Amino acid sequence: MPTKKAPVKKVAKKTTKKTVAKKPAPKKKPATKAKVASAKTASKTKTPVKKAAKAKKTTSKKAAPQKKVAAKQAAKPLVYAADQESFWTTDGQILNSLLALSEAFAGMEQGVYQFHVDGGQNDFSVWVETVLCDSACAHELAKAKTHKRAQTVVSKHLKSYTL
Repeated sequence: MPTKKAPVKKVAKKTTKKTVAKKPAPKKKPATKAKVASAKTASKTKTPVKKAAKAKKTTSKKAAPQKKVAAKQAAKPLVYAADQESFWTTDGQILNSLLALSEAFAGMEQGVYQFHVDGGQNDFSVWVETVLCDSACAHELAKAKTHKRAQTVVSKHLKSYTL
């Protein structure tokens, strides 16, 4: 005997569309008489108005004080090497910071510099990177060919430190 199956109810899925509320467009204010007059004069002589507009833009910016604030924030404390990690030059100087290295380069003979630079490795660059942890300065020191150029590189990087 055949059995009756229970009727299957079909459930319709309700689809709802999400509506995004649109922001009302800002109302445009009617142009004032002064703006209309300046627009008329601008159409007659375009170049003076553009120059005046550029002059206003440049004077309104205050970039210089912001740069000074950013430079002060970027300053980092000068790193001093421990006694056992200090750099000993062949002429007997013992260096423990970038400041000492800069002063040493000022009175260093070219032969002393060449001793530490020749041989495929720049001893100053390696020391600055590994001990003083200044890879940017070390990278530029590796490119320096003379002790005067090396002194310039170190002096430039000393500006980013608080002394």
